[in-house]
Amino acid sequence: MQRTMNPAKTRSALLTAALASVQILIVLLMLRVTLWLLGYLWSVVWPLVVALLLTTLTWPVARFLRRHRWPATLAAVAVTLGSLLLAVGAVILIAVPVASQSGDLTDGVVDGIQQVREWASGPPLNIGDDQITQAFDAAAARLQDSVGSIVTTTLVGVTTVVNGVITAVLAVFLMFFFLKDGPRFLPWLTRQLPGRLAVDVPIIATRSWDTLGAFVRSQAFVGLLDAICIGIGLWIVGVPLVLPLAALTFLTAFVPIVGALFAGFVAVLIALVSNGLGDAVIVLVIIVAVQQLEGNVFSPMIQSRGLGLHPAVVLLAVTLGGGLAGIVGSLLAVPVAALVGVFWGYLREQLSDPDADPGPGPELDPELVPEPETPGASENPA
Repeated sequence: MQRTMNPAKTRSALLTAALASVQILIVLLMLRVTLWLLGYLWSVVWPLVVALLLTTLTWPVARFLRRHRWPATLAAVAVTLGSLLLAVGAVILIAVPVASQSGDLTDGVVDGIQQVREWASGPPLNIGDDQITQAFDAAAARLQDSVGSIVTTTLVGVTTVVNGVITAVLAVFLMFFFLKDGPRFLPWLTRQLPGRLAVDVPIIATRSWDTLGAFVRSQAFVGLLDAICIGIGLWIVGVPLVLPLAALTFLTAFVPIVGALFAGFVAVLIALVSNGLGDAVIVLVIIVAVQQLEGNVFSPMIQSRGLGLHPAVVLLAVTLGGGLAGIVGSLLAVPVAALVGVFWGYLREQLSDPDADPGPGPELDPELVPEPETPGASENPA
C-alpha cells in the first residue's frame, strides 16, 4: 500500500524549516555586523586584546602582592615595571651574544656562500662563474625594475612597525590599569546592568577571564617546552648561541606558525654558518620533529585540558583563524573558540532548565573587592 504525504505535516515542516532559516540568517547577519565593527575599531580593539592577554599572564603576581597588603597602585606599578624589565632582559639575552659573535657569523655566512658556489660549479650542476654572474645581473635588473614596489613595501613595513610600537605602548598602559582597577570592574558592571543581565554577564565574564588565563598559561608552557627541547638539541649538536636561540624560541611561540618558522630559520642559519651543512641538516630535523610534536601532540593536549576544547577543535580553530585573518587570526583562534565555548556552555545551562536558580553570581576575591560606596557617591570605577 503506497503511503502519501500528509499536507498539514508537510506545510508545518516547511514552515519550521523556513523560520529556522530566517533565524539563522539573522544570526549570521548580526555576526557579520559584529565582525565589521571589530575591523573598523581594530586600532582600539587590538591593544585591548593584547592588554587582556598580558594581564592574565601577570595577574597572579599582582594578586599575590595585593594579598600581602600591597596597595593596588603599587602592586600594578611593580608588576608592570617588572614585566618590562623581563622583556628588555630577554631582548638583551638574545642581542648581546649575537652582537659579540657577529664577526664570526658574518665570516661564516661569506664562507657558506663560497662553499655553495663551489658546490654548484661542480657535478652534477656544473654551473660556471659566467652563469652565476648572469644570474646576479638578471637579479639586479629585476631589482631595479621593482624599485617602486620595494619602496611601497618598505613604507608599509615602516607603518607596521610604528603601529606595532603604538599598540605595545597602549597595551602596557591598559595592562597597568587592568591590574590596578580590574577587581572593581565586576561589582561596577553588576550595578549598571538591569535585571537578569546583572547576574548572567558577570558570570560569563568571570568564566571568560579564567579561560583566557588558562590559554596564556598553556601557551607559555608549550613555548617553554619547545625552548627546552630545541635548546637541548642545539647543545648536543654543538651549535653556538644556544641560550639566545632557546629564548627566541620561547618568545616566538606566542606567534603561531610564523614565530616557529622564524626561530627555526635562525637556528638552522647559525648552524650552517658555524658548524657546516651536516649539522645544519641535523638541526633542521630536530626543529621539524619538535614543531610537529608541539603542533600535533603537546599543544592540542595541553590547550584542550586547560580550555575544555577537544584537540581536533584546537587544530581546526587555528587553521580557520589563519585562513581568515593570517597571523593574528591564528593567535586569537584558540582563545576565541574557548570564549565561544564558554558562552555556549552557559547558554545551554540556562536553556536546559529555565526555572533553575541562576545562583549567587561570580565569586570574587574578598581581599580585592572595594569598600562599599557611600550614598550619593559616583558609581564610575576609579
